[in-house]
Amino acid sequence: MVGADAVDAVVVGAGPNGLTAAAVMARAGLAVRVHEAADTVGGGARTRELTLPGFRHDPCSAVHPLAIGSPVFAALELGRHGLEWLQPEIPLAHPFPDGTAGVLARSVEESAASLGPDGPAYRRLMGPLAGRWPELADDLLRPLWAAWPEHPVRLAQFGLRAGVPAALLDRVFRGEKAPALLAGMTAHTMAPLTAPTGTGVALTFALAGHFVGWPVPRGGSQAISDALAADVVEHGGEIVLDHDVRRLADLPPARAYLLDVSPTALARIAGERLPERFRARLTRYRYGPGVYKIDYALAGPVPWTASAARQAGTVHLAPRFADIRSALSSVHAGRVPDPPFLITAQPTVVDPSRAPEGRHTFWVYAHVPSRFDGDLTDAVERQIERFAPGFRDTVLARHVSRPADLEAANANYVGGDIACGSAAGLRLVTRPQLSRTPYATPDPAVYLCSSATPPGPGVHGMCGYHAARVALERRFGIRLPVSPRDGAG
Repeated sequence: MVGADAVDAVVVGAGPNGLTAAAVMARAGLAVRVHEAADTVGGGARTRELTLPGFRHDPCSAVHPLAIGSPVFAALELGRHGLEWLQPEIPLAHPFPDGTAGVLARSVEESAASLGPDGPAYRRLMGPLAGRWPELADDLLRPLWAAWPEHPVRLAQFGLRAGVPAALLDRVFRGEKAPALLAGMTAHTMAPLTAPTGTGVALTFALAGHFVGWPVPRGGSQAISDALAADVVEHGGEIVLDHDVRRLADLPPARAYLLDVSPTALARIAGERLPERFRARLTRYRYGPGVYKIDYALAGPVPWTASAARQAGTVHLAPRFADIRSALSSVHAGRVPDPPFLITAQPTVVDPSRAPEGRHTFWVYAHVPSRFDGDLTDAVERQIERFAPGFRDTVLARHVSRPADLEAANANYVGGDIACGSAAGLRLVTRPQLSRTPYATPDPAVYLCSSATPPGPGVHGMCGYHAARVALERRFGIRLPVSPRDGAG
């Protein structure tokens, strides 16, 4: 302890990464306080009634392969605090206009069987890595240059497969289904298919799906954040809500400050404590496209033509690989795609507690240029109707979130960018700066722990874990292993 009103560490932002950082530091025996601008914890993992009473929607993240597969969440044993995972029968479906679908199933064999002529190639691609998620997660969900890989042979096997740019997937496979399925998973990073890291992202999601599934938390994504918050409090930490931190002077004295914020917010909050050149780099940080999101209250299930889509927790919508490539290229060129590529989630397929009996919730977003302020609802629903005729007849209410709405709800989503930074080129692995310790700043007491740091976006808490690990060693002389499985708690 450092004084009556002081604490050892302050965390700004109660998103999954901030809460994870706080939990790890509290478990290390430090006095920790979290300050959050909103009236609830959660960041991108919240649940609210956005449409009608009794319909519980996730304003941002809804399906969580990286959360159930997170090494630090496993180490924290969040199930002790009520987190329960529900697995849809099919993790991901990618329907086609003819009523068929490619699927990411729990087994490689079942997935391959849905891909027609590409089945054998998919088996060769994924088979040697299937069942290896625990080993690969340790190395993939951290800065790749932080230390020697925990499992170098497995990582090399992964790297050889990930080396093919996603833009060339249609040349690797003979048919249409496998390239479209993998391209849809690549698109979760908000990057164009030309990004060198794209295929690696798709393989990461696929491997997680085969090993741990693409589940939803019972009751909504808020359950993840609530479990993390409960762990912080259990180990002596405090959480202060409704406190919008504008500068470090607004906070109690501490030996370490960990900020779950965007790089531009870091420059503003830390202010004069950071050198001018470093602040200038932060203010030039590049953000990616925005999203246009709609949450629906439905009278019944989505009337998908493809039977696999009716059983899936997540459904991607664009007929072919070329359509996904075109839509993403348009967005990165500053144009609104028509038709858009859609990522959709239907939690009530497996969690009926999210809606009144017989009713359903449905979640969909399209990539759009940053700060897009137009109306894309008709284009979104026309795309859905291509694969689910009669969808509009099931709609009881809709809640539309444009990029400005998303940023207003979560300041980290600058311009509507839910990935907290561009993933184009090599930015996914080099942001916010090319450094062996990207969480540290020139001020030895100030650290960045948001998804603007490696391993990047997604609800997994690993940005928070690695930032806490660096701060603990540098400020308190406490060393934690690179892998949380070796002793995060």
